[in-house]
Amino acid sequence: MKADRTIERSYLRQWRLLVAEYEAVKSGSSSAFSKVRDFYAHHGTCSQTFRKYYNRYSASGLTSDLLPRRRGPKHRVKSEAEIVAAREAVFKVLHSPPSDFGFNRSTWKRDDLQQALKTTGVLLSKRTIQSIIRAAGYRWMKAKQVLTSKDPEYRRKLDNVKSILRDLGSDEGFFSIDEFGPVAILKRGGRSLVAPDVNVTVPQWQRSKGTLIITAALELSTNQVTHFYSEKKNTAEIIKLLDQLLASNRHLSRLYLSWDAASWHMSKQLAHRIASNNVMAEVTGSTRVEIAPLPAGAQFLNVIEAVFSGMARAILHNSDYPSVEEAKRAIDRYFAERNLYFREHPKRAGNKIWGGERETTTFSESSNHKDPRYR
Repeated sequence: MKADRTIERSYLRQWRLLVAEYEAVKSGSSSAFSKVRDFYAHHGTCSQTFRKYYNRYSASGLTSDLLPRRRGPKHRVKSEAEIVAAREAVFKVLHSPPSDFGFNRSTWKRDDLQQALKTTGVLLSKRTIQSIIRAAGYRWMKAKQVLTSKDPEYRRKLDNVKSILRDLGSDEGFFSIDEFGPVAILKRGGRSLVAPDVNVTVPQWQRSKGTLIITAALELSTNQVTHFYSEKKNTAEIIKLLDQLLASNRHLSRLYLSWDAASWHMSKQLAHRIASNNVMAEVTGSTRVEIAPLPAGAQFLNVIEAVFSGMARAILHNSDYPSVEEAKRAIDRYFAERNLYFREHPKRAGNKIWGGERETTTFSESSNHKDPRYR
C-alpha cells in the first residue's frame, strides 16, 4: 500500500509560493510587500528559519530540502565489518550460559546480554541487540509442555485403531471408554458475568458435599454417550458398562472397545467376560466384542476426554451445587441434550478418519482431548 503524501504535497506547494513571493520582494517587483521584514511579519515566519530552508533549497534545487529534517543525533551508517563484528560478539555471548558472566540465571535476557557485552568491550544498545537476534531468526519463546507416550508399541496400536475406524461397517460400533473423576462437589471458580462492584470469591478451604465418578462410553459413528455413576473405578464397573452396551446395541454385529491402559481395562476377569460373550456369539449369532486399546500413557488420544472436558466446562466450571444429586441431574441433562442434538443433526466423531469434520470430538494422533483446566 502506498503512503498518503497529500500533506507533503500541500507543504511543498505552500513553500514554492513563499519562495516565489520572497524572491519578488528581494527583486523589488512585489506589489504586496516593499520590505522583506513585512513579508516575514505577514506570514508569521522566523526570518532565520526561512532563510535556512531557502538557502538549502537554492543551493541544491531539490524540493526535499524544503521538508523539515528529523531532529536528534546523527545516525551513522555502520560498515559491513562493524555489523559482522557486532553480530559475532552478540552470539558469542548468547551461546554461553549466563552463569559464565556472573548472572544467576538459566536463560538470557536483553539487559544481561548488554551488560555481558559491555564486559567484553562491546557497547551495543538493547535495540541493536534485539535487531541482531531477530535478523538471525531467533525468537523469545516459552517452552510448551507436550504430552507423550512411552509405549514401545505406540505406532502399532495407533495404526490399529485408525485401521478399524477406516473400515468400520454400518453394522459395527466403535466405543471410546473412560472414567471421569472422582470429582468433589463444592463451589468452583471461573470466569462469569457479574454486576458492577461485585467481587466473586471461592473459599480456599471447603467441606466437600460428596464426590462422583462417571463411567461412560462414546460411540464415534453416532456421537452418542452412554453413562452411569460409579462408586469406584474397577473391573466390575467396566463389565457393567459392557453389559449395557451389549443390551442397547443388539442390532450391531460387532462392538470395538477402545480405552487407555488402566489396570481394570486389562484385567483377567474382563478378558474372561469378553471371551465368554464371543463364544456365545459364535453359537447364537449375537454381538461380538473386540478390544482396540490405546497406547499406554496416551489418554490424550481418547476421544471421550473431549466430551468430558466440554461437560466439565459447561456444568462444573463456576458451579455451586447444593448436593451431589443436583450435580448428577445437571450432568444427566447435559448428556441427554447432547445425544438428542446429534440424533437430530447426525455428525460422526472424527476428523482425518471420517473425512474432515471439524468437531470437538475428533480422533487424531495430534489431538489432545484431555483439557487440564476442566479435569
